[in-house]
Amino acid sequence: MPGLQMSEVQRRVAAELQRIAPVLDPLGERFAAAGHALALVGGPVRDAMLGRLQNDLDLTTSARPEVTEKLLAGWAEATWDIGRAFGTIGARKGDWVIEITTYRSDAYDPDSRKPQVAYGDSLVGDLGRRDFTINAMAVSIPGQVFEDPYGGIADLAHRLIRTPGRPEDSFSDDPLRMMRAARFAAQLGFTVAPEVVAAMTDMAERIDIISAERVRDELVKLVCAPYPRLGLSLLVETGLADRVLPELPALRLERDEHHRHKDVYEHTLTVLEQAIELEPRLGGPGPDLVSRLAALMHDIGKPKTRKFVGDGAVTFHHHDVVGAKLTRKRMQALRFSGDQIDAVSKLVELHLRFHGYGSGEWTDSAVRRYVRDAGDQLDRLHVLTRADCTTRNARKAERLRRTYDELEARIDHLAEQEELDAMRPDLDGEQIMSILGIPPGPDVGAAYRFLLERRLDHGPLPPEDAEAALREWWAAREAAGESAPESAPESTPESTR
Repeated sequence: MPGLQMSEVQRRVAAELQRIAPVLDPLGERFAAAGHALALVGGPVRDAMLGRLQNDLDLTTSARPEVTEKLLAGWAEATWDIGRAFGTIGARKGDWVIEITTYRSDAYDPDSRKPQVAYGDSLVGDLGRRDFTINAMAVSIPGQVFEDPYGGIADLAHRLIRTPGRPEDSFSDDPLRMMRAARFAAQLGFTVAPEVVAAMTDMAERIDIISAERVRDELVKLVCAPYPRLGLSLLVETGLADRVLPELPALRLERDEHHRHKDVYEHTLTVLEQAIELEPRLGGPGPDLVSRLAALMHDIGKPKTRKFVGDGAVTFHHHDVVGAKLTRKRMQALRFSGDQIDAVSKLVELHLRFHGYGSGEWTDSAVRRYVRDAGDQLDRLHVLTRADCTTRNARKAERLRRTYDELEARIDHLAEQEELDAMRPDLDGEQIMSILGIPPGPDVGAAYRFLLERRLDHGPLPPEDAEAALREWWAAREAAGESAPESAPESTPESTR
């Protein structure tokens, strides 16, 4: 959107207001008849100027929540008051979701992350308490009078993120706004004003009073934005990342004197961007959070595992395993879900596995194990592994691409032949117990694991061959006295429970 012209902004806003007028004008007339002002505000006004249509509308009003609720009655198809404590009443009208909030002039305790809600008495005052000028514009409803007391439209045209007042005051009120600045940079591709960056740097420690859940939510929005490098770089530059995602700035390792390893931090951001380019392979409708987080975290084990050997060469042995543990710990601290933590940690742990493939020396057994270990993250592992190639050597990059193409082709071929997605032994727990004449218990689990390993090594067997192999294994085991004692606790494979 470089060189955004005022005429283009006006055209976009006019088109959006025309689209929403049939819905909001009657509502505005209701408020006006009751002696109250109503205005479209914040994100919807900004997005209208950017040409980003949406059906979620934020409005502000001079009416108190109880009055808003009465005025919505008979107009809205449904209302809710979950935000009443903050002056907000929600409503639905057809496909439109609307939130109406009473003018605010909140006060904050410096040691608290929660405002003491106080109602304001003017639109200008309400706009002044908002986070950034591009979110501090409004359009009155009805009448469509544009209000921009803090120069938001100019900042939008110049692609600039700036606060309505002093950034220090804004961030003192709500420290999460510092992360929101980085998030908007990532979402819009805008530059953050120098005085805002300076305040973020000076006040970074204020983010510590914000709950892990709110920090996580902003980080997720940033990572899933179109330009996450902009936002992440700003978090690192200002020191905020040291407090919310310290593993990222830790990647800025001092270069060894011989420059024999890449800049891990820049490499990580490039891997993230390349993973985003490969997301269409996943077939999802939008940004893939798990894939992006895996790309961001895949090398965080390197600082703890870096060693200089010989003539100054650098190694990072086991940084995949160490990184997986660090990933799990950080994501738990940020209150991610268990499923998300498991998925991202698995991808970090497996991201180097392909490099053992060499030039295609893996046996079918090794390919099966690669699929088995990746499980339901196989497609994301394909994306991460491909994205992790950031070499500037064109011949090396092409060789790696062809080799991974070959591995994927082998996986597809084996999948067609063997149903790799199922990846179970040729006999289930019930069949094992029947053939061996044993009750549920650890021996069944041991037999199940034996058959699974055999399946991985040799592919599927006919039932009679699987039974013969099982009996042979069992006889050898009994001869060696390895069967479990009868007093051992029962344990049965999941597939038989």
